[in-house]
Amino acid sequence: MSGFLRRVRSLPIRSRLALLVAAAVAFAVAAVSVSCWFVVRGRLYQEVDNDLAQASTPQRGSVIQSVLANCTQEPAGSDTGLDRPNDYYLQLVQSDGTACVSSDSRGFVKTNDKDQAVARDSDPNGVFRTGTDSDGNSVRVLTMPLLLQQLPTPGEPDPAPKVVPDAALLVAIPLKSTEKTLNDLALLLLVVSGIGVLVAGAAGLAVARAGLTPVDRLTEAVEHVARTEDLTIRIPVDEESEDEVARLSRSFNSMTSALAASHDLQQQLIADAGHELRTPLTSLRTNIELLTRSEETGRPIPAADRKALLASVTAQMTELAALIGDLQELARSEGQRGERVQVVSLEETVEAALRRARLRGPELTISAHVRPWYVRAEPAALERAIVNILDNAVKFSPEGGTIEVALTNGVLTVRDHGPGIPAEELPHVFDRFWRSPSARALPGSGLGLSIVARTIRQAGGEVTLTHAHGGGTVATVRLPGAPTPPPETA
Repeated sequence: MSGFLRRVRSLPIRSRLALLVAAAVAFAVAAVSVSCWFVVRGRLYQEVDNDLAQASTPQRGSVIQSVLANCTQEPAGSDTGLDRPNDYYLQLVQSDGTACVSSDSRGFVKTNDKDQAVARDSDPNGVFRTGTDSDGNSVRVLTMPLLLQQLPTPGEPDPAPKVVPDAALLVAIPLKSTEKTLNDLALLLLVVSGIGVLVAGAAGLAVARAGLTPVDRLTEAVEHVARTEDLTIRIPVDEESEDEVARLSRSFNSMTSALAASHDLQQQLIADAGHELRTPLTSLRTNIELLTRSEETGRPIPAADRKALLASVTAQMTELAALIGDLQELARSEGQRGERVQVVSLEETVEAALRRARLRGPELTISAHVRPWYVRAEPAALERAIVNILDNAVKFSPEGGTIEVALTNGVLTVRDHGPGIPAEELPHVFDRFWRSPSARALPGSGLGLSIVARTIRQAGGEVTLTHAHGGGTVATVRLPGAPTPPPETA
């Protein structure tokens, strides 16, 4: 059985579906055919039993004495004067099993214990059974008590029939025509069932082929993607259809679209990273070559120039390290992030970021008004995002300017009094490697606000940059949370 199941599982889906449909139809047809055969058999046997009951009626009258007079151990096959066709078996059975056959009986029927029990117990209902005659032919048998009708006395009511003790009357009828009818019916049902199973199998195979056509297209599309890495392929799907195959096709199209977008972003990230790395690397190589040539030629560089070159090399290495750190932050997977998410006090995170911002802009005045707020986020990433927002405010604030920070009900605002961002540039401020033309000379990789947007979005919030009334820029961060920590973290 296990080997058969393994072979079935190894078949293609359409073959398995056709086999399943054929098996289900075969089971249903077999159940209906068997039920039909048994119902017809029961009806036919009921008619035979009725014929037997009617045939036994004359034998329960006074004419039974003629049957007794003509009863022998073997059928005589001659006319006994009984007014009945020679189509029935007629014999007497005694309680010890001895039987005698009426001379007009069709033949001799083999008796059994049931016949003897009727003769012995005189069951008034009699017993129906199926047996065989002396030639082995099937017969339907009715064995009933033997009754003798007494002659009535003039003027007296008819006396009740007298039961002959230890004797029974056996009447039987051949089942040849009944069995032939049942055999013909069985053959007909078998042929119809076989044709039905074959038609069901063919229909199941046709339905499976038609139903799996979209799956074939999906398979071809997957194989095409695996072979060519072409993520632009799409599977045609009926937008109004809601079946499983249509949903699968739409899911595949969505997946390839997402993969294509991710691939494009990856290529764009590589291209942008290469472009951003080229400038500091070129400058760094130029400065190092100047220092190396000075050492090789023995022509020392003036101390001031040498100090400036070394400072430039240090600044460029710092810029490269910051750029690489930003790239690593952007490249981190969602799974790695999810393992470090916890309940974070946004108030404490803002305070820590403010301390770092005050060190980077000691000439600025940074005022803060923060209230408690707890969010679910990655602590280090959230602090870095807020530091990036404050760094932008410090970078673009005029010397001696003011930065205003407020945190109320999960809304963090950072307002500077710098030159602001032109309206046409606002849609691009969160793009990777995008830098305002007016800020190209300032240090930075162009990834800071992109990291801010991704971190806030992962925490379930949103961040926006808008013009401030009276000049400057306002960065607004909204994060879902509560003013008190959850009970399990309190």
